[in-house]
Amino acid sequence: MTSEMTFECLFVSRDPELFRTISSILRELSISVQICLRPAKAFDFLATSQSDLVVIDWEGDGSSEFLQKIWQQKKSKKPTLVAVSSNNSRVAGAHIVIKKPVSRESALHSLRTAYRYMLVEHRKNARHALMMPVTARVPSGQEIEAIVTDIGDGGLGLCSRQALEVGDVLPIQLALPETPRKILIQARVVWTRDFGRAGCEFVRIPPVDLMILNDWLKSRSIVKKPQLAV
Repeated sequence: MTSEMTFECLFVSRDPELFRTISSILRELSISVQICLRPAKAFDFLATSQSDLVVIDWEGDGSSEFLQKIWQQKKSKKPTLVAVSSNNSRVAGAHIVIKKPVSRESALHSLRTAYRYMLVEHRKNARHALMMPVTARVPSGQEIEAIVTDIGDGGLGLCSRQALEVGDVLPIQLALPETPRKILIQARVVWTRDFGRAGCEFVRIPPVDLMILNDWLKSRSIVKKPQLAV
């Protein structure tokens, strides 16, 4: 059985009343919460951990620099960023803004939106280890043996003793665990590394095979169910 994944939030604020309002909603959304009082300390925390959501009380004490540093990080996956602000204009770098004074209703509406955004991003970026042997045909017509190391919503990882070239389109028949049959995938090589490793993007998957793949990915991307409707 696939274990449930819990979203994690970093809450940056020195306001206990705001924390009570926001944290109660986050718990109802089954999101765990870590609190940090200052943006400088919060960035140090993010550098050594992975948060799916950052909620920051926009107080002008390094808040802007904090968001800039998050966007400048080399991590491919960025957290969903929510700013709580008394400013009526858009907050640069934030996906969502909750306007002060904060009510439960306004916070709930915004955090539901943030939750849906996180869910889409999680499913899009999730990679599932496979280590599945396959046979692929390179453009020259030669058949090669390879290992599908991982697979996600938009592509897969390969490892092969045969050198692969960026741009090669490979037809692959893949037997995913616990699925009724093999699925056919046409995948294009987008990068290569040492030791025969390569990353591929999906070019074409027949509709029925795509349904099988999507159902399989969804079954392995189970997020802890919220207590609230989202």
